[in-house]
Amino acid sequence: MSPDTNQQPLKILYAGTPETAVPPLEALHQDPRIEITAVLTREDAPVGRKKVMAPSAVGRRADELGLPVIKANRVRGELLDTLRDTGASIAAVVAYGALLPRPALEVFQDGWINLHFSLLPQWRGAAPVQRALMAGDSVVGATTFVLDDGMDTGPVVGTLTDEVRPEDTSGSVLDRLAHEGSPLLAESLLGVASGRVHPTPQRGESTAAPKLTAQDGRVDWSHPAVAVAHRVRGVTPEPGAWTELDGQRFKLDRVIPAPEITGIAPGHVELREKRVFVGTGSYAVELTRVQPNGKKPMAALDWARGKQNTEQVAFG
Repeated sequence: MSPDTNQQPLKILYAGTPETAVPPLEALHQDPRIEITAVLTREDAPVGRKKVMAPSAVGRRADELGLPVIKANRVRGELLDTLRDTGASIAAVVAYGALLPRPALEVFQDGWINLHFSLLPQWRGAAPVQRALMAGDSVVGATTFVLDDGMDTGPVVGTLTDEVRPEDTSGSVLDRLAHEGSPLLAESLLGVASGRVHPTPQRGESTAAPKLTAQDGRVDWSHPAVAVAHRVRGVTPEPGAWTELDGQRFKLDRVIPAPEITGIAPGHVELREKRVFVGTGSYAVELTRVQPNGKKPMAALDWARGKQNTEQVAFG
């Protein structure tokens, strides 16, 4: 059945903050069935070493698209009236970055539909993809659900799944899910607003995905190689994987388990046949790219060749 060309587009508010939330914003903006009446994002924040105040990725892109932007870190008080005045009947949420109190949840007639990057109730929280990869999950996904008072506990509208690829990091998975999840979000908004779709309660055992800290990126070389590789891919690019060398932070890119390489003590580095290996609690892992303190990222082989004797190098 062809869509009714006379039907008015669904008026929505879009709420999101980081780069991951930009692809769904763009997709909804381009969808003729949907009209974004305003964009809610977090307030400008300091970025870079010089701590220059800058808008969020979503705020910047919304400005470029000519969309009205509302900046707020908390949704309460007079802001609720501002949201009502947008004329939206439903809201889309992608990584806005703050829990919404009950009065905010009741602003829109059809509620708030959140695109979350996990298969709920697995990995509820701020870092679902990162935690999934750190745990070694081979299948990831996205869920649209209706926001309620809890942390990612509301009834489910729709889901999609995706397989983790050998070269994946949390950055590549998030980017892929942000694009793949955009049509799911659009159909979920339209389905809920029209009454065609009826959200269903989450089922199964829940797991938590709290926000990562810099300490989560530190590699423990006493762990098995597979666990080391999972942690590194999960924290790449943010907050970043690292170890210590000569008392200073030494950053790591993706590492590759190398079951054929044994006999290297945990944390010790060896250069073998133009490849750089580090010992773990099981077999070795191969380094791909590294960033010594105060230097630019480089190929691990270039770094190792600059060392007079890699067998004397040991990470802490």
